[in-house]
Amino acid sequence: MNDTSRAAYLPTGLPIPVPEPDGLSTPYWEGLQQSRLLVQCCSHCSTWQFGPEWICHHCHSFDLNWATVEPRGRVFSWQRVWSASHNALRQHGPYIAVLVELPDVGNIRMVGNLLGDPMQAVTIGAGVEGVFEHHLETRPPYSLLQWQLTAT
Repeated sequence: MNDTSRAAYLPTGLPIPVPEPDGLSTPYWEGLQQSRLLVQCCSHCSTWQFGPEWICHHCHSFDLNWATVEPRGRVFSWQRVWSASHNALRQHGPYIAVLVELPDVGNIRMVGNLLGDPMQAVTIGAGVEGVFEHHLETRPPYSLLQWQLTAT
């Protein structure tokens, strides 16, 4: 797990990610601010899941807990993005979006940015680790989980 002190990867001007009004994802966002990746696990059937939901995807129990997991996984899929999805990204392309699979927690998958050269070679199955990017100067402050390839 890596905690970055580098300059922010994402440019200013993007909407600040905040939990939904119902608070469902609050533990996830609070965990990122503490450099921890939190995902849900069902207390009834032990199924891991992400994104946050009120009920278990497997057994439909409402007994879900948040657990800290290692932000390590592998590239399940990826895409080099050339078209800006927001005006603040117009001068910041291309970039690489990855779908990361976390094998230690039921193969749940998360979408994120891949740090580094946007023209780097990316291989399905390549190892990645999370990098926490903190934005403490904003109001409200927030943190993001980015991904980087691991040395193999």
